Amino acid sequence: MTAPVLDLADVSVGYLDAPVVQHVDLRVQAGELVVLLGENGSGKSTLVKGILGVAPMLAGDVRLFGRPASPAERHRIGYVPQRTTVAGGVPTTVREVVASGRVARRRWFTRTGVADRSAVSAALDAVRLTDRADDPLAALSGGQQRRALIARALAAEPELLVMDEPMAGVDAANVDLLAEAIGTWKGQGLTLLVVAHGTGPLRPLVDRAVVMHRGLVQYDGPLAGPIAAEHDDYVVDDHGDGSRRRLAVPEEPRWG
Repeated sequence: MTAPVLDLADVSVGYLDAPVVQHVDLRVQAGELVVLLGENGSGKSTLVKGILGVAPMLAGDVRLFGRPASPAERHRIGYVPQRTTVAGGVPTTVREVVASGRVARRRWFTRTGVADRSAVSAALDAVRLTDRADDPLAALSGGQQRRALIARALAAEPELLVMDEPMAGVDAANVDLLAEAIGTWKGQGLTLLVVAHGTGPLRPLVDRAVVMHRGLVQYDGPLAGPIAAEHDDYVVDDHGDGSRRRLAVPEEPRWG
């Protein structure tokens, strides 16, 4: 049997020896889309940072692609953070931002090659930003910038794509584009771990939901019934100005 892409055993993650996430067991198999759900402060993002090696692992074991987690294995992960400041400072084109995702693939002091340019073009096409490739990133809407960051992660040709709140505050049109693109990548066999408050249009694509509460895994199983109803709403930014509107399905019995 093929080893899981991600395998956590009794993992605790925290800061200054104080655990934020405790006793997490989690497996993600190749080709799965697993959504990590929970309220603010539940530990979702901290868990992801522990997987990526940027938050201290206090206990437990993390295996990636069947091997103990190491920088070499983590380079096989694409990561889209929840927030970024790439639009500020020095003017940067969309293509330059996406191309920066290839850095880990190249040896030091080597020039960009055909494979790099091809991967960047494919990533831009995957998020439908080819026509904006030479525009300044700052000229794009918030939703388009989000798509550019996803393209940056895709350019590295990851085997596991981790996205932290990819649709939070994004306008409805870009939410639909992202959901369609994620469905395409899943159909191509990419493994995805998506942190979210609500599933919205991703719901039909989700293989499994993992719900966290106060640093513990409260549920790990199908996204169905009352679990789905609890987490089906999501927030969009209709006007691109930071204002938000929550979309929700009709009320169903909540889970306890």
